[in-house]
Amino acid sequence: MKPLSRREFVAGAALAALAAAPHRLHAAPAATPWRNWSGNLVAHPAGRLAPRDEDELVTMLRRTSGPLRPVGAGHSFSPLVPTDGHLVVLSEFTGLVRTDPQAMTAELMAGTRLSDAGRLLHAAGQAMFNLPDIDRQTLAGAIATSTHGTGVNLKSLSGYVTALRLVTPAGQVLDLSAERDPDTFHAACVSLGALGIVTRITLRNRPPFRLQTRFSVAKTEEIIDCLEACAADYRHFDLMPFLHGDYALVTAQRETDDPAVPTTAADDDAGFIELVKLIDRTPVAERRALINSAVSGMAPGESVDWSFDALTNFRFDRFNEMEYSVPADAGPACLREILQAVASDGIEVAIPLEYRTVAADEAWLSMYHGGPRVAISVHRLAQHDFRPLFTRVEPIFWKYEGRPHWGKVHSLGYDRLSALYPRLGDFVALQESLDPRGRMLNDHLRRMLGK
Repeated sequence: MKPLSRREFVAGAALAALAAAPHRLHAAPAATPWRNWSGNLVAHPAGRLAPRDEDELVTMLRRTSGPLRPVGAGHSFSPLVPTDGHLVVLSEFTGLVRTDPQAMTAELMAGTRLSDAGRLLHAAGQAMFNLPDIDRQTLAGAIATSTHGTGVNLKSLSGYVTALRLVTPAGQVLDLSAERDPDTFHAACVSLGALGIVTRITLRNRPPFRLQTRFSVAKTEEIIDCLEACAADYRHFDLMPFLHGDYALVTAQRETDDPAVPTTAADDDAGFIELVKLIDRTPVAERRALINSAVSGMAPGESVDWSFDALTNFRFDRFNEMEYSVPADAGPACLREILQAVASDGIEVAIPLEYRTVAADEAWLSMYHGGPRVAISVHRLAQHDFRPLFTRVEPIFWKYEGRPHWGKVHSLGYDRLSALYPRLGDFVALQESLDPRGRMLNDHLRRMLGK
């Protein structure tokens, strides 16, 4: 079988369809806006603080007053960052600090991008247990929002944190771990950036490993019928059902000792983007025929690569996203209901859904606190209004006791969130003790934390 990357795999569908049819900045003027990656959020902060090291960060926090929000790569779609106060930029806080080969742990600076962390750890003889499919986020931003990959036995990134350093708004430096201060540690592992500034993170890792990735197409209804068994059969399993088609893209991965097989993939996923754009400009009534024609005849493919490359090489054009995690046993029913609702209402959407499995962890505000769940993601291309789609889908997630991803679009406030996250009240009390002046809060956080 010809080595084939995910980019090349989805590019085949596009071809078939087309045939058928500033780094260091201590202060910035208020006129310098901040935008997130998708462009749905814009803020006009009073300025930016960009400390060069932890000592300078402590000094800045002690000498300033007013609101503060940490900012990473801007890959959140929810308004966690926007503030009229100061943004704290950790662009200087990057790199590998130290490793412990016996404990198989590594300490990294919090501003390190996930894409860089994988390569740094590989060179040091370690690998992260799992990664999300987009790896441009900073490590601090990823754990602050409970970012995850997929795998029935694999936790969110926050679940592999063994220690972290937190600088409170008053400039107090706290070195946290489950042994030293379990409550503060488990709150800080998914903190929403509300407790202070995380500067260092220690991860539990494993030796480097390679993954055999198999790409295929399946009838959506048939694959939903065997979702639990399919997901359990692989280390990683990712399902992407087209909303106005009868087929889904399936990515299934197992660990292998086979050597890495290079592919000829381009640096971007131009083929998939072209397919999505073609679907997007096709009338809804004609999309099923287009998608079924383009996708159904795709030949399966496979590749072998190191984990940090195999897990993170799937990219979309710019989009906005809603994601909820529902109890694992409710996943198939929830997925079916979303597919039926979007189809029956004729809502325009071109990007497939994404369905992933995640194991439980102990972080207080983790979507996976208390038990395994499945994450279901809904996307809308950035140039379109996402509200009709998300407004239609969100109540379906609520019906299945869904917990919203903190970094993605949702409408929930404290009352609903406190029923979904049993430790939210404890988190609020801790936040008030570490930040009595409320410097780390913006309007979005106040609404979610009941202030």
